[in-house]
Amino acid sequence: MTDNQHTIQKLYASAEAISLDIEAFLSCFWQDGYARDIPTQMDFRGSDIALVASGMAEAFPDIHRELFSIDVSGDTVVVELAIRGTHRGTLMTQSGPLAATGKVIDVPCCDVFRMKDGKVAAFHCYNASSIMQQQLS
Repeated sequence: MTDNQHTIQKLYASAEAISLDIEAFLSCFWQDGYARDIPTQMDFRGSDIALVASGMAEAFPDIHRELFSIDVSGDTVVVELAIRGTHRGTLMTQSGPLAATGKVIDVPCCDVFRMKDGKVAAFHCYNASSIMQQQLS
């Protein structure tokens, strides 16, 4: 296993509901690294990167990411996955907070990471937000 793959596996493990560890999640990022939610074009930098994991865990306290594949090519890591959980908390959306619906999500996603010295320099999350919206309505 490469250092880059190890970092990515640590990142996902630290964002799981059963093992949520924001410090470990943040430690996977390069000092100038960022995370971008592609559907909303929102960037998270510095300590705000924690919101990527904590925001989902607050809205979906049982959140789990099933990783289907991790492909590493040099400093690029591509992960195909599904984001699963039950909407039991407030979800922050572009149009404002969405109160808990009690509905289950199973959202296809592809994450692309650019790595630098074994840490995440850029994290682009291509999640199927339209599918999640349908599942929550």
